[in-house]
Amino acid sequence: MQTLERLRKRLMSIDGKSYKAYKGISGSYQGPDFILYIDYVQGDPFASPSRVRVRVSQDAARFPGEAYETKPRRVALEDFINRQLVKAIRKFAKGDRGSGKSGLISVDQPGQQVLERTAVVVNGDFVEARISIGLPAKGRRVLGQQAVVMLTEELPAIAKNTLFYQSLPQDALWEHVHSVEDQEYLRQQLEKHDLVAFIANGAILPRESGISDRPLDKNKAVPFESPKSLEVSFTLPNNGEVTGMGIPKGVTLIVGGGYHGKSTLLQAIQKGIYNHIPGDGRERVVTVPSAVKIRAEDGRRVEKVDISPFINNLPYGQDTTEFSSEDASGSTSQAANIMEALEMKSKLLLLDEDTSATNFMIRDVRMQRLVAKDKEPITPFIDKVRQLSEKMDVSTIMVIGGSGDYFDVADNVIMLDEYHVHDVTEQAKSIADSLKTGRSKEGGASFGSIPRRIPQKESFNPQKGKKNKIVARGTSSLQFGRYTIDLSQVEQLVDISQTQAVGDIIYYTARKYFDGKSLYEALQLTYGDIEEKGLDVISPFYGQHPGNYALPRPYEVAAAINRLRSLKVK
Repeated sequence: MQTLERLRKRLMSIDGKSYKAYKGISGSYQGPDFILYIDYVQGDPFASPSRVRVRVSQDAARFPGEAYETKPRRVALEDFINRQLVKAIRKFAKGDRGSGKSGLISVDQPGQQVLERTAVVVNGDFVEARISIGLPAKGRRVLGQQAVVMLTEELPAIAKNTLFYQSLPQDALWEHVHSVEDQEYLRQQLEKHDLVAFIANGAILPRESGISDRPLDKNKAVPFESPKSLEVSFTLPNNGEVTGMGIPKGVTLIVGGGYHGKSTLLQAIQKGIYNHIPGDGRERVVTVPSAVKIRAEDGRRVEKVDISPFINNLPYGQDTTEFSSEDASGSTSQAANIMEALEMKSKLLLLDEDTSATNFMIRDVRMQRLVAKDKEPITPFIDKVRQLSEKMDVSTIMVIGGSGDYFDVADNVIMLDEYHVHDVTEQAKSIADSLKTGRSKEGGASFGSIPRRIPQKESFNPQKGKKNKIVARGTSSLQFGRYTIDLSQVEQLVDISQTQAVGDIIYYTARKYFDGKSLYEALQLTYGDIEEKGLDVISPFYGQHPGNYALPRPYEVAAAINRLRSLKVK
């Protein structure tokens, strides 16, 4: 192993030379209490940045074992260090130093959620940060002196202030670790108590704005308060007793006037699949891990999905047990979204009337009398939702603002009134009893079958031209080879690093497991590999620097696969 002094001399010797001279600095270098690994050197100042790792042995870092002894604690600690790295880079890195990405020092940047990431690794042997570096240039000539400052002064300062236990704010570190551990504990309690979601009293659910995931100022927000009839309490491992609203299994409606907080509550529930940072306001809002948000999605591609529980008897005899479309309608796309979620074994569906197809959700008595059932291909969701609960053990939480017909099929009805929550189940049932709708049930005796589709390996070609191209473009779009996957309606993706991981998980699964296995079975095997070997395993840079991943759920990976326009299944 070489020394940092050797690196400094090498950089000075190539000062002013062609940018490709940087290629000679790849390797490992011993610094004071850390090792610098230069894994990849960019070939051009405008190309993707170089990738380096800074590793500190635990003998020097001295993080106590109890801070990472369980997976939730380890993920929380890595996340905390990641956030400290972001702050240290802002403090110590000068930044712009010339052409292209010259002077860039960056690390994957977390948001409000605490996700398993590859940017920081903590184990019993070492602590490691995976960092991107824009090696500096003037035009396409090496700026060796500037590179010396970046690699031998700024990086060591960043490491010194983030990768050693004693250098970190320890009270904040432990608050972070304990908060995440408590959230994991709460989520584990849901199934044991026949609940699908929990919202703690005092939670701040509204966000700062439509484009910000930060909490609304506490002076402007109405803290959440559970109705007494739905109140439950748990004793957390670290922070004592917490009380709030438990939403039971079954069919739950969220009702109320417009702008009174219905969708805000549902959005908090759909993000409750993730842990949140202390101070987010939702750090004690948890949801069962398999919850999937369902919506209409006009124009999406559908590939051989059995939507017959909801749609059959189409004109011209079109088969709906293997329904395909290049441009699905609102109702057929919503039916496909539900069936694909069930294929992946989701146990909680989340719907908002505002983003649903009206004809998919309800067919009232007047329309039933005008258009006979044998002329209407759609069986509305209202006639299937109880079968999902009773026959399939799949719960549903819905925001309903305009269709009181759903009172007939609900187990619980929660009303939002100026952001205050009320249990109006008995009132809703009384109204349903006194005002009969007169509509006929159209769902049949059973729900129907769940798809088991087998993706064909040749569907997944990541090449564009002569190179593989798998690139995330925010959370809304993923380029996979020649195709762009539209993920804008997959609402539970929250981070671009998740989107990048989705693309590489698809490619990894295609290479290893799409060999006659179903979509669910193949993804289960991939996630088994991730659990055993870490998220690094999906990277083309495995063993070097896969520092730009955050773990998505299999539901979002399946959603991306289902929207890939080259997908073929049998």
